[in-house]
Amino acid sequence: MSLNVEHAPTRTLPSEKPLRLLDNAGHAVTGHATGGFSLPDTETLLGLYRKMVVARRFDVQVTALTKQGRLATYPSAYGQEACEIGAVASLDRVDWLFPTYRDSIALLTRGIAPADILQSFRGDWHNGYDQNEFRTAAQATPLATQALHAVGLAHAARLRRDPIVALTFLGDGATSEGDAHEAFNFAAVWQTPTVFVVQNNQFAISVPLERQTRAATLADKAVGYGMPGFHVDGNDVAAMYAITHAAVERARAGGGPTLIEGVTYRIEPHTNSDDPSRYRAARDVEHWKRRDPIERLEKYLVSEGALTETLRAEITDEAEELAAATREVMTAEAELDPLELFDHVYARPRAALAEQRAALAAELAAAGTHQEDAR
Repeated sequence: MSLNVEHAPTRTLPSEKPLRLLDNAGHAVTGHATGGFSLPDTETLLGLYRKMVVARRFDVQVTALTKQGRLATYPSAYGQEACEIGAVASLDRVDWLFPTYRDSIALLTRGIAPADILQSFRGDWHNGYDQNEFRTAAQATPLATQALHAVGLAHAARLRRDPIVALTFLGDGATSEGDAHEAFNFAAVWQTPTVFVVQNNQFAISVPLERQTRAATLADKAVGYGMPGFHVDGNDVAAMYAITHAAVERARAGGGPTLIEGVTYRIEPHTNSDDPSRYRAARDVEHWKRRDPIERLEKYLVSEGALTETLRAEITDEAEELAAATREVMTAEAELDPLELFDHVYARPRAALAEQRAALAAELAAAGTHQEDAR
């Protein structure tokens, strides 16, 4: 099937300084620094605040469970809430999200239950939720592979004239991968409805940004591919939401892909097995803690009289209830059936697979660890 593609390369350079709508003190920004984007309405900002508070409490709880040995590993997104929540909140339910291993709070915001998010980190399943139900692909551990999947789905949607958008997260290190180049280039050439959100948290495990690229900003890479690029303060959820929402609607209308770089910081270690003191200074972490995305929005909402003590307490209670439910489900022993490994390999099981299943069932029965069913 042939498809006509409009070739109108975008040459505008992203801004040198990150675009923002709220400064570090929670004051509304005006003028050139906004890039022409407007501050979202108060109701939207309150919704984003609630989502970020709940997400952080979830993240802190899961980190604690990992330290207790309840999970094998967990990559925290503490401090990156504005990047993830601002971007995901801009999607419609019909749109698709292609996350990385660090984007568990994005999955939570999409409505996926904590137990289903965390099954892979405990080692129960590679993916614990229905991807079609939540329009959310499996969390990708290999760097940048999910970007190709997002572009492929978006291209298929465009061919079918299905007005959906695919948004994918990448880290700063992932932009050095060949898969990222292929995804950016294909999306731009074929004008797929794809939004690339690069969470520039300064480190790819222990490799700092200056060892990844000589580009002034990661958003600058968009120019070479012929698509819009935005250099954004990734700790400003108002800016992340406004700019990503505009990119999503542009893609939905047939305007093609956009690359958004959110400048943020990874407060916690890469995972529980990482020792960040070997490659970064504690004073840098403290500097970024003072740029906390939740506190920034909170200051603005309080100054506007929108966030009352009653509402703050309600949101805190909601976050604590989620944390308690997460503790309960993750401290319970998982009931796993090894034979489920064979259930989702082929739509029509092959003879060789049936033989392997029967062999494993026999081994389990001989060991007295499994009662084979009548399947």
